[in-house]
Amino acid sequence: MSITTYDQKLFADACQKIVAKERETNGIGTLKEKTMHAVLKNFYEPDISHQEIKVGRFVADILRDDEIIEIQTRSFNAMRKKLSVFLEKYPVTIVYPIPHNKWLYWIDEDTGEVSKKRKSPKTGTFFDAFIELYKISMFLSNPNLHICLVLVDMEEYRLLNGWNETRKKGSSRYDRIPVALHDELYIGGGKDYALLLPHNLPETFTSKDLAKCAKIPLRLAQTTLTVLKRTGAVEEIGKNGRCILYKR
Repeated sequence: MSITTYDQKLFADACQKIVAKERETNGIGTLKEKTMHAVLKNFYEPDISHQEIKVGRFVADILRDDEIIEIQTRSFNAMRKKLSVFLEKYPVTIVYPIPHNKWLYWIDEDTGEVSKKRKSPKTGTFFDAFIELYKISMFLSNPNLHICLVLVDMEEYRLLNGWNETRKKGSSRYDRIPVALHDELYIGGGKDYALLLPHNLPETFTSKDLAKCAKIPLRLAQTTLTVLKRTGAVEEIGKNGRCILYKR
C-alpha cells in the first residue's frame, strides 16, 4: 500500500492531537510509553466509540464493522492468549510500527535534563518485523489474521539508567514520539508474505542470498525464512552443501 499525501496529513494530525493532549496533561518531557500506541489508534480509528471495546475477557484496541484492529508496539508474545480468543470471532489486523528514521534523546533521572537529539545510524525496514512475527507464527496461517507493518519516523526518549559507565547499555525506553509516516505494507495472509522478498533474489536461494539481497543480518534472514515457510510463501527444495535451498 503506497502512502499518499492525504495519509501523511491524517497521520500528522493524529500526532499533533495526541502529543498536545499528553503534554497538556503531563508536561513536556513526561510523556508516557503509550504515545505511539495512542497516535496509531487514533490514526486508524478517530472515532473513540470504536476504541477500547471488550471482547470476552480481553479489550480490543479497535472494533469496527465486525473487525478488530490491535496496535502492538511491543513483544508479540503477550498477544497469544488474546489472539486465540479474537480470531475465533473476528478478522484481526495487527498494526506494528517499525522505526524508520529515529532520533534519540537521553533523560537524566536525577536532574530531569534531556540531551540534544542524535540520529540513529540504523534505518528500519519491514524485515525488522520478523523477530516479532516469529513469536506468533502459529497464528499466521489463520485466514482471519492480517498484518499491517508501518514504517514510522520517530523520536525516542531513553532513561540514563543502564549498567555501564555511560548508563546507556541496558537502559530503559521511556517513550517513542512518532513524527512522520514513511511507508505501510498490508499483508492479507498466506502467500502475501512473499511481497517482502527482494526482486533481485534468485529463483532458488539460501538465507545468505536473502541476507545479501535484502541487506539484513544473516540471523534475521534465517528467522524471516522460517516464518515465510510457515506461511507458505516459500518452500524448501533441498540443500546446497550445508545451506537449505528455498524457492518462492
